[in-house]
Amino acid sequence: MPRFLPLLCALLCLGGAPSPAAQKAAAPPADLILQREPPLSAGVRRVLSGLPAGVRAGVLVQDLTTGRVLQTSLPDTPFIPASTTKLVVGAAVLQDRGGAASWWSSELTVPAAQVGRASVKAVTLRGSGDPSLSAAGDSYSLRALAKQAHAHGLRAVGQVRLDDARLDPDSWQAAPIDVPMTALRLAEWHDAPPTTPATAHQRLGAALIAELRRAGITVTSDEVGQAAPFRPYAPPPRTDERGRPLPPGPLTPVARRPEQAVASVRSGPVATLVAATLRPSDNLLAEELLATLALRPAGNGTLAGALARERALLGRTGVNLTGVVLADGSGLSRENRLTPRALTDLLRVMYALPYPLSGTPDQGRGFPDRLYHQRQNAFVEALPQGGTGENVPAHDGRGGTLARRFLGTGLDVRAKTGTLPGVSTLAGYVTASSGRPLAFALMMNGPPDSPILNLRALQDEVVGVLAAEH
Repeated sequence: MPRFLPLLCALLCLGGAPSPAAQKAAAPPADLILQREPPLSAGVRRVLSGLPAGVRAGVLVQDLTTGRVLQTSLPDTPFIPASTTKLVVGAAVLQDRGGAASWWSSELTVPAAQVGRASVKAVTLRGSGDPSLSAAGDSYSLRALAKQAHAHGLRAVGQVRLDDARLDPDSWQAAPIDVPMTALRLAEWHDAPPTTPATAHQRLGAALIAELRRAGITVTSDEVGQAAPFRPYAPPPRTDERGRPLPPGPLTPVARRPEQAVASVRSGPVATLVAATLRPSDNLLAEELLATLALRPAGNGTLAGALARERALLGRTGVNLTGVVLADGSGLSRENRLTPRALTDLLRVMYALPYPLSGTPDQGRGFPDRLYHQRQNAFVEALPQGGTGENVPAHDGRGGTLARRFLGTGLDVRAKTGTLPGVSTLAGYVTASSGRPLAFALMMNGPPDSPILNLRALQDEVVGVLAAEH
């Protein structure tokens, strides 16, 4: 029996009210008081009463202005998230790169001893592992690298080499996408990616050789090599004339120095590729973005390492990871598990982070004059926008997978969809009738033959009710 009950009983039995001191002593400790989160409103319960048999729904809604949780149902239950997993990838990559306007880079290097020479033994292509490097584009491309190298006086190359050993492509065989992730990739591969690491190596090397020759640089060999291994230089010990140790010599012999760049290019803003992934729900781009987290030396080169870094990045921002299982980047794996709380935590964190649109392709273009545009939040704007009306979700389409949903409702919805057999999810932001932004996660799991279109219709109706009620 709690220690305060005998005292309270005695006072009541004596017919008197407890004194203030006794009341204070009788009060249960604060840590025993359960803070119950609000359940679903009558309006949302009415909509969800139309769920097909066997389908359960998890819901969490939070006011981003006050921080209050507004409605919940099974908020901590793990659900199969399908493509809402891509929200995790997009957020982790933005955090890893340091913001929306950050970039990836690629460069051509030559042996340090041959810097400045017109003829070199080899050039090596090195990069960030991102999938936006193109073969023949204007700026972030092999063509731009070749032109730079020629402008810097390079005229002859013995061999082209690739620094593509910083990922373990075979570790991605565990992912349903079934495409080997290589440390160097080309945007042109998107619709027909190489099926083996060896094919990727040869295709990329051949493309670089072609661009070097096109720029006027002779390439002697058509064989594509591997980047020369680099071993850090350890200077030999030194002593003075009395045998006392001296500090290491300050100069590194030229032959032991790292290779040096003769050309370097950088990608467009990271937010561009995040939007191109989230809006049309591109599975391959999602896996390629995840792979950038695995690149050595920051990662260990494997799919498991990428997922571990992704989880760590989210954990550091305060996302509740209880019950969360991450198995891939695209959400195709049915092994993934997210909770409504984890998704809403992620949405809240990303809404609050200072990732402005400045420097991104969407800056000042095509946004309604509403709350999210005023906030200039690149993560929010990378999401599909409801009701834009495009007929086909496209990489440059603002609406993406939400283009034909919420048509004519007047709702400002930015959210990520997720669909697998028996799975339908929707998580994102909606501007409430009060003008305040709400973060929401609606997760539905059921039998494989569950009618997905019906589930989507119920989700859309729930979002409308939430906007009207708050």
